Amino acid sequence: MDKISKALQKLSAQEQRKLKDILTNINRGDFNELDLKKLKARKDIFRVRAGKMRIIFYKKESSIKILSIERRSDKTYR
Repeated sequence: MDKISKALQKLSAQEQRKLKDILTNINRGDFNELDLKKLKARKDIFRVRAGKMRIIFYKKESSIKILSIERRSDKTYR
């Protein structure tokens, strides 16, 4: 089981549905309704905020790779 699947299993059913919808939008490239922000040090790594959850992903040309799904804490962006 990969890191993303483990992170999703730790969440409530409501949080899982919300994050799956967000991941679907990211996969389609539909960023209009998302709280999207580029991370400072990198030009190709972004974060999406969904309440206390953060989805950090890498975007280059047409490929997108989810790097992390975590609850917001001091360690989230390190």
